[in-house]
Amino acid sequence: MAKRKIQPDCTAETCGVRVIHLDRVARAKREAIPDKVLDRLTLTFKIMGDSTRLAIILALRGGEMCVCDIAATIGISESAVSHQLRRLRELNLVRSRRDGQVLYYTLDDQHVLDLVSIGLKHINE
Repeated sequence: MAKRKIQPDCTAETCGVRVIHLDRVARAKREAIPDKVLDRLTLTFKIMGDSTRLAIILALRGGEMCVCDIAATIGISESAVSHQLRRLRELNLVRSRRDGQVLYYTLDDQHVLDLVSIGLKHINE
């Protein structure tokens, strides 16, 4: 991911950027999150931005499901579901538990459901 360059002392004279509200700029700079955290957040939204992965997350809103049930719900192969679940697990969006030979998947925590719920609320307003 490309690194952002934020110059803490950037003024119209030093970097050619016009600033109208110095207090707002100063506050935004104080509240800026570290690049590493921003990169992780960007990746989380990018992963959730795929319609298949989002369909999996939506299917898991009702509770844990095995790969075959997720595949039947969203209409893609079990192999494709497994591939997408791996990506979701990498970012701790879903977690799994084993029961014999079957893996069951669920949303990792309430935060994942909150992200989806807020998004749905926003587009339905």
